[in-house]
Amino acid sequence: MCVNQKTSRGTESADSGAARKPQVVIVGAGFGGLAAAKALADAPVAVTVVDRQNYHLFQPLLYQVATAALSPGDIAWPIRRLLRRQPNARVLLGEVTVVDTARKVLHMGKRSLPYDYLVLSTGVRHDYFGRGDWERFAPGLKHLDDATAIRRRILSAFEQAEMETDERERKRLLTFVIVGAGPTGVELAGAIAELARKALSADFRLIDPRTAPASCSSRPARASCRPSPRPSRSSPWPRSGGSGWRYA
Repeated sequence: MCVNQKTSRGTESADSGAARKPQVVIVGAGFGGLAAAKALADAPVAVTVVDRQNYHLFQPLLYQVATAALSPGDIAWPIRRLLRRQPNARVLLGEVTVVDTARKVLHMGKRSLPYDYLVLSTGVRHDYFGRGDWERFAPGLKHLDDATAIRRRILSAFEQAEMETDERERKRLLTFVIVGAGPTGVELAGAIAELARKALSADFRLIDPRTAPASCSSRPARASCRPSPRPSRSSPWPRSGGSGWRYA
């Protein structure tokens, strides 16, 4: 979303060189925000990227962090490093709380940031269709914290099953159900199956991780599991040096 208004300046003074150029503020450093910033690399404007995190997240591989195939650092890259060779761009860490379109000013707590052009690229979040009480049982997968929480649940389930003496409870602990058979659900189901059948298959003594079922549920209830590609050669993210599973 881009907003352009020709009204008064804001409350924050910029350096003399940047003040002579139109101020473009981009809120959000996801795929859209970064693409917008890089597209303006040769434009006669001053670009400011604002994000509440200091890293850009490669969301398509969150499911691999959730299943211990990758560590968080493998899919998160500093925003400043991605834009360090772009002289007309700067990065600010903060959360936008108010957009004053009349005065063309963003508010980030006590800080104010003026703009001439505004790009809102704040992304989305998962939805439970009016059943927010489901979230504590079935977390979404949009952020690194979501991925590490799911990873903790998955690995803890195997550990608890190893200590469990009741066969029915052990089977319950080793059953994983993913609601939704879109790209994320299908990839997650396949990754859990690979984790159980390969990475953990020889690590336990009292349970056989290979028997742990992971299924997707959707309408229609069909899903084909296939691995997704790692970042391409042109991606700013480093490719993993090996295929080992990571538990950190």
